Amino acid sequence: MIRNAKNVYVLSTPRTTYMFRVLSTGHLEHLYYGAALYGGSIVMDEELLEDAEALGEKKVFPSGNMISYDAEHLELTLEDMRLEMSSAGKGDIREPFIEIIHADGGRTSDFLFEKAEILDGKEGFKTLPGSYFNSGEEGDREHLAVTLKDRNYGLTLELHYYVFEDSDVITRSSRLINTGDEKIRLERLMSSQLDFSESGFVFTDFTGAWAREMERHDTEVKTGKIVNSSFTGSSSNRCNPFVMISETETTETAGNCYGLNLIYSGNHYEALEVSPMGKTRFVSGINPRGFSFLLAPGEDFENPEAVMTFSGNGFREMSLNMHKFVREHIVRGSWKHRERPVLLNSWEAAYFRFDESRLLKLARAAKDAGIELFVMDDGWFGKRDSDDCSLGDWTVNRKKLPGGLKGLADKIHRTGMDFGIWVEPEMVNTDSNLYREHPDWTMEIPGRPHSEGRNQRVLDMANPEVVDHMTDAMRSVFSSADIDYVKWDMNRIFSDVYSQYLPPGRQGETAHRYILGVYRMMKTLTEEFPDILFEGCAAGGNRFDLGILCYFPQIWASDDTDPAERARIQEGYSYGYPMSVLTSHVSASPNHQTLRETPLDTRFNIAAFGLLGYELNLNDLGKKELEEIRKQIEAYKIWREVLQFGDFHRGRNGNIHEWTCAAPDREKAVGMILQELASPNSPYEEFHAAGLDERKRYHLYSTEVERDIREFGDLVNTVSPVHVKPGSVIHSMLARFVTMPGEQEDVKASGAVLMRAGVKLLPAYAGTGYNEQIRYFADFCSRMYFIEEASEEKGEKE
Repeated sequence: MIRNAKNVYVLSTPRTTYMFRVLSTGHLEHLYYGAALYGGSIVMDEELLEDAEALGEKKVFPSGNMISYDAEHLELTLEDMRLEMSSAGKGDIREPFIEIIHADGGRTSDFLFEKAEILDGKEGFKTLPGSYFNSGEEGDREHLAVTLKDRNYGLTLELHYYVFEDSDVITRSSRLINTGDEKIRLERLMSSQLDFSESGFVFTDFTGAWAREMERHDTEVKTGKIVNSSFTGSSSNRCNPFVMISETETTETAGNCYGLNLIYSGNHYEALEVSPMGKTRFVSGINPRGFSFLLAPGEDFENPEAVMTFSGNGFREMSLNMHKFVREHIVRGSWKHRERPVLLNSWEAAYFRFDESRLLKLARAAKDAGIELFVMDDGWFGKRDSDDCSLGDWTVNRKKLPGGLKGLADKIHRTGMDFGIWVEPEMVNTDSNLYREHPDWTMEIPGRPHSEGRNQRVLDMANPEVVDHMTDAMRSVFSSADIDYVKWDMNRIFSDVYSQYLPPGRQGETAHRYILGVYRMMKTLTEEFPDILFEGCAAGGNRFDLGILCYFPQIWASDDTDPAERARIQEGYSYGYPMSVLTSHVSASPNHQTLRETPLDTRFNIAAFGLLGYELNLNDLGKKELEEIRKQIEAYKIWREVLQFGDFHRGRNGNIHEWTCAAPDREKAVGMILQELASPNSPYEEFHAAGLDERKRYHLYSTEVERDIREFGDLVNTVSPVHVKPGSVIHSMLARFVTMPGEQEDVKASGAVLMRAGVKLLPAYAGTGYNEQIRYFADFCSRMYFIEEASEEKGEKE
């Protein structure tokens, strides 16, 4: 709900309140964003005005050597005010919201209030993706449009606020219109600004690199400034645009915190700055580094939408707000609420070395295991036998696929599985027909040596002709066969950023125009092929953001499939993104990225908390492993709805990772516990569930597991009548017929007990004995627990 009480604006969700007011000078003073102040009570305008006065700054004289705004308002020093937006030149020397170079060379802007309107619904952006209201939500006056005018240059700045009550989220965006008479150069335009009266907040960002995305880092900011930004041409695996601001003692379930994100896939910028007066400012938007945009009279520039949520009950509630917002107001299309298929991807099974015969053999094994979607990854087009050629030449390699895509797709469909392919339409190899025909279509500086990445170059998506050509090329590929799934990759970051399409004076527009071109291509193709399940990928998580999720309902989270690493990576994503948009695969052991050996059940247990897939050569596995995979997939299909669309709750993290995914109706849940490294003589462990109904009673159980005797090494000789050499042929033969029993949990308890006290698990092996009551819990072992409401009406597991 949005209210206006004589230029005091109150934006309300069930659990939050956001307030600002218009000062007599026309500046917008930020008053409050936090826990709900009014709840469902009716508040009179006079009371809102009184509250605004109580929350507003009291200024009498200017402070020290600060700049006074003007002669009539000497007490107004913008450097020490909480503002909804700020600009350079009038005394506010903190992070600005907007920076403009005017035709006269001046850099001062002075945007003041002109009007505000409370509107129904939400229109789409002209060039950018954005959030949306679902049918039935519009008409509730959830859009506040504030218009500001620069009193010196005649420019217009619009600030837009949208309220999503169902998820306790508020979004912001801005739009600059050149309503003046001369060209201007826009150097910075942020999407959001949030000013606080105090300092000492903890700024949390999620940084990393290829194969180790989303590493959480907390920094207490008492002075100075901390910046989280990308200059890679993408939202990047170096620093995701999702960040958090919290009080120092905030935990998963207690304390004040803010979750902040940006619906944008390009260079982004988030900064938290503490002023000399102890106030804190947060800004987010397009990275101003390297950015410059010319606007002629009558032209406008729209900025990405920023997303904000507040929780007074810790990180978990904040995450659940974000999860619901992403599921309901970002993801769209026919796959929004559809269960996603279990897939097998050919990459780590075959890499570039395959033909139709090998793929079909792999597909038959996949079908036998219960897999529903077979995906042919890189290597099917041009002369693509390595990564240094043929990108850009999207014609089928008939030597590998004699019947083309249609021939292979038809054969896969006859097995009963769906069929998918891999593409990378934004890139080109210099060894390709496309590059030889159009060397001016790449992002490189003409006549200068180019710094290569991944043996490929970036196509200039700032050039509309390139976008149209690649859209046509993909349209031809997608319509050439019955294709059910597309993995859209983007494997390198930018270098030598230069558009051969744009003139020298507009090169600062290249990176942003590139993303706009990509969005246009994605929008066109997803609308023309609405039933294809598109998955975003960018060397793993190099472009995992809300902008991509507006077109593709899921994203490959990381090229790292090691379950220990994936546990950390997926926990990182879970702070701002739901598990229903994150894909995760079971791969081979030793792992191809870390060479770490991990149990097959652990690989599954981690991957199952994302959108499950497999990426290994099933034809190389033994009967026991294949049977284990069949059972995994059977269980996953039973619990798929809970795992994909349930509410994800983090428990402990560190050496022990503890997760619960609970159905929204709280009747079912799936829990998981992972141990990274075992500790000697530490048999005790417990599992704390989350997301249940405290008053209900539940049945918690695990499946029966038999352990391979080879996992116990030469301890087998403590019970064997003859000596068995570990790793010997006899050892392997014995393992075919003899297994060790594993523990099986089976308890009934109330939701309160499961969540507050936790289940005391059967003891782990501690070196003094082993039987069916002992939990085998070595390095990187894990357990999955199934939780169902225990009542006769709901039925119980026999």
